[in-house]
Amino acid sequence: MKSKLARRAIAGTSALAGILGLGLAAAPAANAAAAYNGACGSGYAVVNSMAIGTKGMTYLTYNSSTGKNCAVTIRNTPGAATRMIVLINVTGTDRTVVDDATYTTYAGPVYINASGSCVTWVGNLLGASNSKIGTNCG
Repeated sequence: MKSKLARRAIAGTSALAGILGLGLAAAPAANAAAAYNGACGSGYAVVNSMAIGTKGMTYLTYNSSTGKNCAVTIRNTPGAATRMIVLINVTGTDRTVVDDATYTTYAGPVYINASGSCVTWVGNLLGASNSKIGTNCG
């Protein structure tokens, strides 16, 4: 079960740069990866994903009916509550949404309308992080 959800919009590139500065991590074994859990809701389909070290996955989804992107970071193995982060940004802008709180299973979902733009997205959990910058343009 998720603890209290703490979402906030971040304005300013310095805040985004601070989260992106968390570093990159190695990919987990393919059979250990957490599957997408449907947290973004109906109409959202996975369009991209990335491993968060050996700890979990961050999924980027898109809803063609609403034009919104959604991101969620999921642990491979739920456990004791720990800090988890999922962030999505319209690349090249200050439009950023982040969920940075303590959870047992997953962080997010976070939503953003990036129609006609690229997105930058970040996942962090249990000391591992990864990011994709300027992807899924359109």
